Amino acid sequence: MMYHYVRDLKRSRYPEIKALETEDFREQIAYIKKHYTVISGADLLAAAAARAWDALPPMAALLTFDDGYRDHFTDVFPILRDAGITGCFFPPARCVLERRVLDVNRIHFVLAAVPNKRLLVDRIFTMLEAHGPRFGTPGGEYYWSKLAVPSRYDGPEVVFIKRMLQRELPPPLTRLILDGLFAEFVTADDVAFGDELYLNEAQIACMRDAGMYFGSHGYDHYWLDRLSPTDQEREIDASLGFLRRIGSPLDGWIMCYPHGAYNDALVALLSRSACRVGLTTGVGIADLDCDHPLTLPRLNANDLPKRGTASPNDWTLRARANGRRPEASASALPYAAKS
Repeated sequence: MMYHYVRDLKRSRYPEIKALETEDFREQIAYIKKHYTVISGADLLAAAAARAWDALPPMAALLTFDDGYRDHFTDVFPILRDAGITGCFFPPARCVLERRVLDVNRIHFVLAAVPNKRLLVDRIFTMLEAHGPRFGTPGGEYYWSKLAVPSRYDGPEVVFIKRMLQRELPPPLTRLILDGLFAEFVTADDVAFGDELYLNEAQIACMRDAGMYFGSHGYDHYWLDRLSPTDQEREIDASLGFLRRIGSPLDGWIMCYPHGAYNDALVALLSRSACRVGLTTGVGIADLDCDHPLTLPRLNANDLPKRGTASPNDWTLRARANGRRPEASASALPYAAKS
């Protein structure tokens, strides 16, 4: 299971952020405990090291939390502790050590701060017109026709904004536009906002001492498939330095790919670096007899019920019907590089 923001949205400063309500998370944990056996990161790593997947219980569930939000300490951790289960947490090292807001989170909060998404689209068009010629980029209408296609969860405006500011533009132009939007609609004090948003080392130590697992989510939260092999190695080494600093074991560890992005070179690097498990954003039930252990898919909060008393849904019934060998997910099949 993959989680990101978990918070009391109604009482937050940004109620439009796409988050799981704390009470819905509590109820979903009750559902998961009723229908699954929650395993720890250590359980999965031990099974991966021995290639003894049968050592895991039927209907095993691993709870994973990306991006290192303070919510994971204030909202998630108490619920897991009360339920007597553990989770796996993946903070980008830069967020914890430097308190700087990641670009992906800048995008989230700009979107949450501006209900009229067309206003943001128009702002991006204006900035492209003003700054795009320096970078040789086309105008806004070109990108709109290319990118504004609804996705699983987002309408065309939101998809356009995310794709423009995540991957489409040259990095210096992206930074120029995103800095302007974040300062205008959210805050100009990046460090203060980062301190409010992310876990700190003391919170991580408290959670780790209580049995929570911490793995790698990169140092800078880059799209790792876009880096050269040399830069991939530098990024992974920096993230492992962070794990060493917070006391996570490195003789076998879990990688959670930022943005779900990886390629052959990265998988080969991780294999040489004592990484035993890799988590993607591919949607599906991990079949450890078919999936490559470094490219496992996950479900997210919207894929299971948010009420403890709910009847088993399709994903749960599918896993139950197929025992420890559920149908291969779309992202499974023998390993193939993805971006």
